[in-house]
Amino acid sequence: MDALYTAVATATHGREGRAVSSDGKVDVKLAPPVELGGNGEGTNPEQLFAAGYAACFGGALGAVGRKEKVDVSDAAVTAEVGIGKVGEGFGLKVTLRVELPESVDQETGRKLVEAAHQVCPYSNATRGNIEVDLVVE
Repeated sequence: MDALYTAVATATHGREGRAVSSDGKVDVKLAPPVELGGNGEGTNPEQLFAAGYAACFGGALGAVGRKEKVDVSDAAVTAEVGIGKVGEGFGLKVTLRVELPESVDQETGRKLVEAAHQVCPYSNATRGNIEVDLVVE
């Protein structure tokens, strides 16, 4: 694959440090959530992953909608990223909740969401590695 764009970010001190993009547009304090024993006073990798996946999936849905001539510009995507133990390590699971405009019927909406799941780079990166559930609302 030839990359059309490459994002660059650096994190220091793991989950209790800072993450900064090379252009400075992202600069966040990191902290584990309270549920994982942290103080919760910063963002965490799961929140960043959720935000990225939701935005990317929304973009893929928009591209699929335009191709199929269905207006999904008012759609909202919520990504829920869970972390838990897998053997000796940790794993992730994702639920993507896609709220479509009322003008899109359930069957069409489901087809668009499934097509977006084939197009989205995050979906392609996680396929076979992370459980991803699609919920059309």
